[in-house]
Amino acid sequence: MNYAKEFELRDIIKRALKEDIGRKDITSEALIPANKSVKAVILAKEECVICGLGQARLTFKTQDKNIRFQPLVSEGDFIRKGKVIARISGRARSILTAERVALNFLSLLSGIATTTRKFVHAVRPYKARIIDTRKTIPGLRLLEKYAVRIGGGFNHRLSLDEMALVKDNHLKVIKGYKCLRSLERIKRNYQLELEAKNLREFKQALSLKPDIIMLDNMSIQDMKKAAAIRNKSKVRLEASGGITLKNAKKIASTGVDTISVGALTHSVSSVDISLEII
Repeated sequence: MNYAKEFELRDIIKRALKEDIGRKDITSEALIPANKSVKAVILAKEECVICGLGQARLTFKTQDKNIRFQPLVSEGDFIRKGKVIARISGRARSILTAERVALNFLSLLSGIATTTRKFVHAVRPYKARIIDTRKTIPGLRLLEKYAVRIGGGFNHRLSLDEMALVKDNHLKVIKGYKCLRSLERIKRNYQLELEAKNLREFKQALSLKPDIIMLDNMSIQDMKKAAAIRNKSKVRLEASGGITLKNAKKIASTGVDTISVGALTHSVSSVDISLEII
């Protein structure tokens, strides 16, 4: 991770701790002596792909640099229910104060990685890659897209300044693909992706020679036809809209290059992970 991204991660963690703690942890400060030390373990309450160990460690270290965080599994490992993920030792107040934020990161990111792994396995043995979208929790995109990679998926654009993606609402504003000069200027400087909802729009988009065409909510039959039509060109095809674990393999069989799945991040279930004092 480069310096800018690491700085952003530290800022995310600091804001999360501030949000959770407020002015102080009233309960821990009232009940627990300041110098009391404890040991604890982090447990998986269900099977999952573990993700977020570094974020959990940094959360504890941000709260108290003297906390010792010892992971017992590696990032990306598939672990069973009851597995001890990490051992922790240090001041009891600090551990209990940072506990919820650290577990929130672990639970959410492991949920994303686990769901991504399921989609990646679902499309085997086809070439299609599973990719994410910008349907992320505001402020957590950096972490959520990291979790997708840990689960075996790939990232679409992180932000709007990475590439141009002309979607239906753009087309409504500009009255269709009539802005050829603007598109040519984009292509000289950025990757260009065009959206198509049917074969007619697909053929029109293909004639403009973009880098990628998004097949939005197309039927399996139309996606197969689109893949056959573009066969001799270098244009990549992205399937999007209504992707589930049940239909992912059929979609991958059409010949598309990528399958974008908003559900990797926008409706994922967090993994049940707990911290227990021992």
